[in-house]
Amino acid sequence: MQSPKLCIGYGALGFWKLLGQVYPAAERQRCWVHKTANVLEKIPKTVQSSVKSLIHDIYRAETETDARKACERF
Repeated sequence: MQSPKLCIGYGALGFWKLLGQVYPAAERQRCWVHKTANVLEKIPKTVQSSVKSLIHDIYRAETETDARKACERF
């Protein structure tokens, strides 16, 4: 098996540590579902729906430019 180019995880520190040992060249990305949940739990429930929508606009953007534009609305 070839080394993966990208590994996605939910933030477990053991996973990232082992990944660095087994596949040191692999890029790392945090899972957007868990990242979003972590953000939403820190903000008031009254704004969670609108913030969740903005976060979705960011990670669903087709280009980096589009994602940056979505960030400006945040």
